[in-house]
Amino acid sequence: MSRWLLALIVLSMAGSAVADTWPDAQWSVRPLVSSPALKDLETYAFPPRDEQTRKGIRTDALLIVHNGEVIYERYAGVTRAETPHLTWSVSKSILATVLGVAFSEGRFKLDDPVARFYPPFSVHPDIRIQDLLHWASGLDWQEDYEYAPLNSSVVAMLYTRGRGDMARFTAEHPVASAPGTTYRYSSGDSMVLAAALRGMVGETAYADYPWTAVFNPLGIKSAVWETDGTGTFVGSSYAYMSARDLARIGLLMQRGGRWWDGRLLAQAWVDFNLTPFSAQTATDEAPGGQWWLNRTADNATGPWPDAPPDTFAGLGHWGQALYVIPSAGLVIVRYADDRDGSYDHNQLLKRALKAVAGERSQ
Repeated sequence: MSRWLLALIVLSMAGSAVADTWPDAQWSVRPLVSSPALKDLETYAFPPRDEQTRKGIRTDALLIVHNGEVIYERYAGVTRAETPHLTWSVSKSILATVLGVAFSEGRFKLDDPVARFYPPFSVHPDIRIQDLLHWASGLDWQEDYEYAPLNSSVVAMLYTRGRGDMARFTAEHPVASAPGTTYRYSSGDSMVLAAALRGMVGETAYADYPWTAVFNPLGIKSAVWETDGTGTFVGSSYAYMSARDLARIGLLMQRGGRWWDGRLLAQAWVDFNLTPFSAQTATDEAPGGQWWLNRTADNATGPWPDAPPDTFAGLGHWGQALYVIPSAGLVIVRYADDRDGSYDHNQLLKRALKAVAGERSQ
């Protein structure tokens, strides 16, 4: 029996009695007891680190929610429970959640052309909303970061010639492949989705829409979302919120779009988000709809072999992560400042599963 399956069985048996616990203004807290497995998790997540060289793992926050209750929480450095931490590209998954409410309200369809809601995309009339959600617009986009700044589309978009109007900057990129046929990770695709949202909900509603659609219904109080020079949310990168507030989005997705006695996201939207993009089968990256999945379209093993196949995540630069494991009732938030690539998602997930399963089996 695989380790993740054993952990899943223990978690499911132990957690059945408290399923559907929901947070109100505060989360219910039921701390894990100390154990060797928990100490192993902490040793991995919070090792000694030389801040001068910025090498090695640096976890700013680690929060674990099991069946709607906070069971582990630790902060480091200047980060505190109330700190709105930069999520980097977890912003894309937050944006997908906001778009999911607009979808559930009937404001757009997945196969709608982007240009219907964002006129500058009339130069790309065949690109659909679902293509952007899959990072499959087909535009010639280079998602390089500080390691190749002169060749990087995203660095130019965020910091130099594109920062005044990031979606239009993306629209000006040429076509490299037919829309919907090739996965190419692109913060530009996500920025265009953020601009299209304005056309979906209208100018008046747009500035408050993430709050009225998602943050307020979920009880999220700490959210900050930067905009570019045109007032478009930087949906690729610049959402901030506390670990506990980000966990609310994870819990919403863990429970299939339900919140308390209502439904915020249509089941069709959740299913789309968590269905692997059919044109991508590589095991190192398994994209869904602005979320990362632990299974591929051809049912190959996903990128985190020690976690259940239904695991999915919002992931961001320098180690930001929102992990969701529906079959285990788990939501895990990690904020970080990893600079050297030594952090491994699978290692954290493996240790977290073991720590939770070991405590619940005692």
